[in-house]
Amino acid sequence: MNKINNKKNEALESALWSVALPGLGQLLNKRYFKGFLFILLEFIINMKSNLNTIIIYSFYGNMSEAIEKVNYQWLMFYPCVYIFAIWDAYRDRLKENKPYLFIPFVSAAYIGTIAVIYSSTFELMGFKIGPIFLPIISISVTLVLGLLLRPILIRRVEKK
Repeated sequence: MNKINNKKNEALESALWSVALPGLGQLLNKRYFKGFLFILLEFIINMKSNLNTIIIYSFYGNMSEAIEKVNYQWLMFYPCVYIFAIWDAYRDRLKENKPYLFIPFVSAAYIGTIAVIYSSTFELMGFKIGPIFLPIISISVTLVLGLLLRPILIRRVEKK
């Protein structure tokens, strides 16, 4: 039992390092090529989409400026790369193939990309959520729902 918990803790550690910076979880897992590739992709997408600039504007509540500065053609790549790096670091460190574990992550990547697309026009109670917070909220909700629905899917498939 302790070995299983340790394995899950290590997998969570790798995933959380990838949350901080895509590629760090892979480096922790000694997957150096993938790790440096994700870091390179993070750097390129970050620079081309103006991600750090729009994060600053968003956190100061200046959504109009964030929307004006963002390069949507590049930012649309970010949710997929980000979520895949997290999932890959977790799955690689866990070293077991959990059924349907990918579904919450794939769903979050898709929904995150759609949220980026609509982030310039989507409003909630008259306020624009913007290109940072709409994807974050969408990805978080989708991951939680996916993780909650995964056991139901597993039970349904096992019944057949």
